[in-house]
Amino acid sequence: MPQSRRHHHLCQALYEILRAVVDPGEDSVGADQFVYFNANRPQRCLAPDVFVKRGVPDEDFNSWKTWKKGAPEVAFEVLSPSDSYERWTLDEKIERYHELGVRELVVFNVDAEPGERLRVWDRIEGDFVERLVEDERTWCAVLGVQLLVGPASVIQEGIHYEACLRVARDEAATELIPTREEARSAAEEARSAAEEARTVAEEARLAAERGRRSEADARKDAEARVAALEAELARLRGS
Repeated sequence: MPQSRRHHHLCQALYEILRAVVDPGEDSVGADQFVYFNANRPQRCLAPDVFVKRGVPDEDFNSWKTWKKGAPEVAFEVLSPSDSYERWTLDEKIERYHELGVRELVVFNVDAEPGERLRVWDRIEGDFVERLVEDERTWCAVLGVQLLVGPASVIQEGIHYEACLRVARDEAATELIPTREEARSAAEEARSAAEEARTVAEEARLAAERGRRSEADARKDAEARVAALEAELARLRGS
């Protein structure tokens, strides 16, 4: 079964978010590319949905060889078993990630029950140990961000998913890093608000100008009436 549209959207959104987290001049981000970690056995490889390698500037690459660029510190797997084919089982992937040498493995299973969709494994003294994740949020030590499950809007078709892997800059998860679609929508709303503010300001300026003109016209009328009255008074006095 090929990769589903949902799976592609969720992975693409996560890739865009993580690219916003790291500095491309210092770190690399890969997505759905083969990572090779055994030069003698190339079949021992993985294709993380997203991975991050710190300390290696980002550039275009077709695959990643750890004996040349080092092992990624953190890898992300987005699972949607109901509509996407997986080459390896999760247990097989975990074994390979352990061998690969990542410090953190983050797995988001969109089809799992709420409360069980986010799982994380840590490398501790050479072992690969699953972390206790509460309320579907946890801190990513490698990237210094909070990971959590929440809704998101993705791509410009305005597609919205209720369960996505989100990233926040703070531990309280109040500073969510937007998806590209959310950033585009926010920028559009800001432009619309600015345009509305300019329209309101222009209307206020025109109203004030009309008010000043009306006041000037009224003053001229009053002055004209006074002049006419003074002229009539002068005429009467001369009669």
